[in-house]
Amino acid sequence: MDTDTPGPSPDANDEPERAFFGRRKGKRLRGEQERRLTELLPALRVTLPPDGAPLDPRALFPAMPAPPEAVWLEIGFGGGEHLAAQAEAQPGIGIIGAEPFVNGVVKLLAAVEARGLRNVRIRDEDVTALLARLPDASLERVYLLYPDPWPKRRQRKRRFVSEASLAEIGRVLKEGGLFRFASDIDDYAGWTLARAARCPTLRWTARSARDWTQPFPGWPGTRYEAKALAAGRRPTYLEFARLPR
Repeated sequence: MDTDTPGPSPDANDEPERAFFGRRKGKRLRGEQERRLTELLPALRVTLPPDGAPLDPRALFPAMPAPPEAVWLEIGFGGGEHLAAQAEAQPGIGIIGAEPFVNGVVKLLAAVEARGLRNVRIRDEDVTALLARLPDASLERVYLLYPDPWPKRRQRKRRFVSEASLAEIGRVLKEGGLFRFASDIDDYAGWTLARAARCPTLRWTARSARDWTQPFPGWPGTRYEAKALAAGRRPTYLEFARLPR
């Protein structure tokens, strides 16, 4: 039996037929990683109500000393560097991270344990089913950072950004809430701008070229960004605000 597979979550059947992600697992996990997956993940895992009921994101953080001031979502958090840094810097904000790649999940679990983070929850499945269960106007911020670009033409239907996904993001954001996207692939940045332009609920906030070439305020960086910069690729940072309802 593979020791680097945590087994299906209670609602694994909600995963869509066409996944937007690639591998579910990478290198074999070591002892401490296995322990965190077994002991820590169940307490942090976001599972969906079995009756199809909406999920109240503010109720997901009982370990916080007070209800969260706001709830953010990071889609595909990779190794969790950005999510952990934001959670540590913003202890009053509840942050949900969605990442199906097991090795990325265990990296975030290590940061949660080491830093004593009480405002993090994890969805270790595809995010689509989670988005569908979130109520309208229930999030203040959504991040999609360095998503898999699926560069080949036949693969592009697997890109997470689509008119349908942007409509869902716009639905769950509160008025004035932000969707932040970063990529080092120019084609994917253009792809996102084209679809966002057709989304009636989102407005690109840029006013000058500097706005999409500079990182977001309070940006801690990610390992994917470091790789891109080392390879000479310049990232693009796009921010969209939720228009009034």
